[in-house]
Amino acid sequence: MRKFTIEEILRATGGRLLGGDTAAEVTGFAIDSRLVNAGEMFFATRGARNDAHDFLADVISRGCRSLLISEPEKLPPEAENMEDLNVIVAADPLTALQELAAWYLGTLPLKKKIGVTGSVGKTSTRDMLYYAAATTYKTGRNKKNYNSAYGLPLSILEFEPDTEIAVLEMAMDTYGEIRRLAEIVRPDVAIITQIAEVNLMGMGCLENILKAKMEITTFFDENSTLIVNSTCPLLTPQQVGGSYRLLSVGAKASDDYQVKDICDFGDKGIKYTLRHKNKEYEIELPTAGAHNAFNASLAIAAAGLIGIEPETAAAGLRNARLTGKRLHIASGNGIKVIDDTYNACEETVKSALNTLLSTEGGRKVAILGDIIGLAHRSRDAHLEVGRYAIEQGVELLIAIGDEARYYAEGARQIIESHGGEGQRALYFPQKKDFLAAMDGLLAEGDTVLVKASRGMALEEVAEEILKEKKEK
Repeated sequence: MRKFTIEEILRATGGRLLGGDTAAEVTGFAIDSRLVNAGEMFFATRGARNDAHDFLADVISRGCRSLLISEPEKLPPEAENMEDLNVIVAADPLTALQELAAWYLGTLPLKKKIGVTGSVGKTSTRDMLYYAAATTYKTGRNKKNYNSAYGLPLSILEFEPDTEIAVLEMAMDTYGEIRRLAEIVRPDVAIITQIAEVNLMGMGCLENILKAKMEITTFFDENSTLIVNSTCPLLTPQQVGGSYRLLSVGAKASDDYQVKDICDFGDKGIKYTLRHKNKEYEIELPTAGAHNAFNASLAIAAAGLIGIEPETAAAGLRNARLTGKRLHIASGNGIKVIDDTYNACEETVKSALNTLLSTEGGRKVAILGDIIGLAHRSRDAHLEVGRYAIEQGVELLIAIGDEARYYAEGARQIIESHGGEGQRALYFPQKKDFLAAMDGLLAEGDTVLVKASRGMALEEVAEEILKEKKEK
């Protein structure tokens, strides 16, 4: 990233200089007092639990000499006599951070700004598009899972000054959040991956989730393009059309990009055929999960809008490394673990089960935690997944969590209907209960899927399985 002067930050944020040198430069930005470094500027934002103004003394002790605050009276006593301290005062540090990011984005030689959202698949699609675009252009994206009101501007501020394509993921918990992110970015192109039962408890129904996701088009005009996954029943032209171009990616011949003949090779990746403008392309990717055929094709469709042919985009996708615990596969000491613990809804759990069953290995074991936020749909969804797991051939289902009891209940319905024993489906209320019994349940040669909503932190189980095997 480039350096920013205090003068530039003042102009971009509309703040006032309380003290310092307008010619001084900062080398980065931070909102976490524990992570700020010397040379960076600290934005004293207020969160639901903490006010960063309470940690200004800690920030200064770490060598930080540039602050953007809203409450000057909370400056520590030692700040008064520090001649090298730069302090900007603004009404709201978070808004100031966002305004600085919007200003900086406007200074870049960007050819396209592409926003990505959806209930599931948005980070994978963002990553895939980044690798596709990077075959041809200097490309920037969110770092890590920084897709919020805080993370998105911090990511933008790390873009190199010669960035040509911006790929920016946008997340939400309620109305207005994506609208604000779209206001910062002003995307030329937007992708909506799926509308699914994630955050159903907060939003009430799928139609409300769609309405919130559609805020990504708030600043569109007739030159803008929305790309949607038409396999989602809500992402129809009637629901998402507007005074902009609409492109569909799906399984129908009428889609602009048709995905067909998907082959799932488990941990070895996927292969499928992509049809576009009466031409077919054979796409092979090392990325696990049949659902990623649609995520990859959304990325290819967006790449097409910046002049990248499907063959070139697919070559970039073969180098893609997905962020976080998304079908991350680790092997050791005779056991293979598929860690897909970042997020979950009913359909993504089923897809992960399919990947498990397509992966070469011994006994197929599924360790499933709660799908969080399903509200009134929770019992039925967990029952259905439990039934599906056994019907498809999972040999041992281990359910962990409050709602996960219904996985086990659904699984036992199928097992018992075929005269089998219920021990193929086990239930543990908490992770610690499973971990205490784990040694007697898993064996060398097993292939194990670990899948749950992020709030379950079931990656701890995946890590413990491998750690315990290594220590024996």
